[in-house]
Amino acid sequence: MCGIAGIFNLSNIRRTSLQSIHDMIDIQHHRGPDESGIYIDDWIALGHSRLSIIDLSGGTQPIHNEDKNLWIIFNGEIFNYPELREDLKKKGHIFYTSTDTEVILHLYEEKGDDFPKYLNGQFAIAIWDVKKQELLLARDRVGIRPLYYTIQNGTIYFASEIKAIFTNKNIPREIDPKAINQIFTFWTPMPGDTTFKGIYELPPGNFMKISKNRKNIEKYWEIPLYKPDEHLDWSPEKIADTVNELLLDAIKIRLRADVPVGCYLSGGLDSSAIATLVSQNFNNDVKTFGIRFEEDDFDEGIYQKQMVDYLKTAHTELIASNKQIGDSFSDVLWHCETPLLRTGPVPLFLLSKVVTQNNYKVVLTGEGADEIFGGYNIFREAKVRNFWAKQPNSKFRGLLVRKLYPYIFKDLRLGRMLESFFATSLDQKDDPLFSHFIRWNNTSKIKYILSSELKESIKDINILDELKQQLPESFNSMDYLSKAQYLEMTLFMNKYLLSSQGDRVAMGNSLEIRVPFLDYRIIDFMARVPSKWKIRGLNEKYILKKSFKNILPEEILNRHKQPYRAPIVHSLLNSNTSEYTKDILSQKNIESSGLFDPISVKRLLDKLEKTNNVSERDNMTLVGVLSTQLIYEKFITKFVYSKHSINPKIIDHRCS
Repeated sequence: MCGIAGIFNLSNIRRTSLQSIHDMIDIQHHRGPDESGIYIDDWIALGHSRLSIIDLSGGTQPIHNEDKNLWIIFNGEIFNYPELREDLKKKGHIFYTSTDTEVILHLYEEKGDDFPKYLNGQFAIAIWDVKKQELLLARDRVGIRPLYYTIQNGTIYFASEIKAIFTNKNIPREIDPKAINQIFTFWTPMPGDTTFKGIYELPPGNFMKISKNRKNIEKYWEIPLYKPDEHLDWSPEKIADTVNELLLDAIKIRLRADVPVGCYLSGGLDSSAIATLVSQNFNNDVKTFGIRFEEDDFDEGIYQKQMVDYLKTAHTELIASNKQIGDSFSDVLWHCETPLLRTGPVPLFLLSKVVTQNNYKVVLTGEGADEIFGGYNIFREAKVRNFWAKQPNSKFRGLLVRKLYPYIFKDLRLGRMLESFFATSLDQKDDPLFSHFIRWNNTSKIKYILSSELKESIKDINILDELKQQLPESFNSMDYLSKAQYLEMTLFMNKYLLSSQGDRVAMGNSLEIRVPFLDYRIIDFMARVPSKWKIRGLNEKYILKKSFKNILPEEILNRHKQPYRAPIVHSLLNSNTSEYTKDILSQKNIESSGLFDPISVKRLLDKLEKTNNVSERDNMTLVGVLSTQLIYEKFITKFVYSKHSINPKIIDHRCS
């Protein structure tokens, strides 16, 4: 993995200083501490910070083609690069490195704008065509690798991280109220948007071509949606066998590296399956890494130990204490660059540091399985509510909810409240966002804490209607689960799971994560599998469990799913962190940002100090306000960063 950055003057020749591009890669040093490089001519400056994983000695970027009229900087990995390379060599292309980066450049020469369709990988790419004076930016299908840009005064600035763009002092830094509205509903900004005004994200599955006369964004891949008559009429056994074949190959090509590759191991189904397949088929000495918690409600240590004993792996565990989580929360926000409603990214940030301290640069993870195979409770809830809406008088209504949450129904009062809770909005069954109404409505209730000025600025914005306008034409013809999966992949997976809880916290410690479940071949195949085989009754991930029934212990295969969470109040308001939290949330600081109501914030803090019975809503509100205030401080009022002693290789093609 790496960090990329660029400055392209669109209107006329304007000498870009080496210092400007130097600063953009310097601030991303954590993404590529091994080496750096710069290409600069009269129109463009390209910068690269490298984390060396393939061709350790010969892969310095930027890289050029034979004629040196095409230059590339690249963040990511192309897992099928050996096969592509052999095919390109047969067609006469000449290579001077052994990197996957150079393969991309020659593939672009061969296939033109269609080149991303041939890549199996995770990537953010910038290609500069010297003759055409044209820049191409491209991003992988599901958004595993980030890419941001802004256009200011006839110049486009782009980078792997927003902070790199902000090193240019002429770019305004301002939090966008529209983004706060989105985050306090969806947990994230909408696709294409960021927390900051005027800063955009190239959406996954898209490429952008920019020249002096035009800017054009095109989609080369979309999350697949197949109509029921296009679904596979296969037995679940045949489907499970095919999943096994696809996943084995996805793992095999993701083990391609010139450095050791480890595995995350939480003790859950997904990471356990990946670690097992690696251990049994490719590397029985694979090293695994896992998170433990000091609070039993969050800890999965018993299952991790069971898997370590089963696989006999060399395992390293991190016990993430509440103090560590609270102490590191601010650092994590520097890397995430967006407010959070959960502390979940923090332990993963701490774990990535442990992995790099063990001299590993790459790990395989289980992310994406829940979205692709139907593993979240929100999918099962959608199925239950869909049944309720169709069968309003069924005697099974209450029984279905009890089956979903049996532990809640031990308290009859809470059980009745939950049953009533799930009965809301049933008359809107045909709304395309039906599956997510409850979650989004519940999250939106924390907006009570926003300032009156911010509320006024967003009062006429209907973000649900805006989201509907972005949905593909075929969306309404899909079944309930396909719709729910699409929404979850578009928002939560892309903008939170793979970003704040994925790339950003891993690369904060120079660690590359690879996600076999998100191989596009698996995504496409599972999109053609009928929903009845994804959730069988209320048994989630039915196909995945069938695929792994002969390789995983029964206790892991059919254990109760424990959503990954981290402590909030005990981390942010304990004896070590409470004074810091209160200072950030002081009346003075709240009034300075103008984002929240000071009286409501004080009432929340007073409430949290007086009770041990903290609601989910209060937890979300605390994290949301604190993280937003920290983002405001770090990126708006006190934007400072450490300088590194980088010495980039410079290719200077300026005429003047």
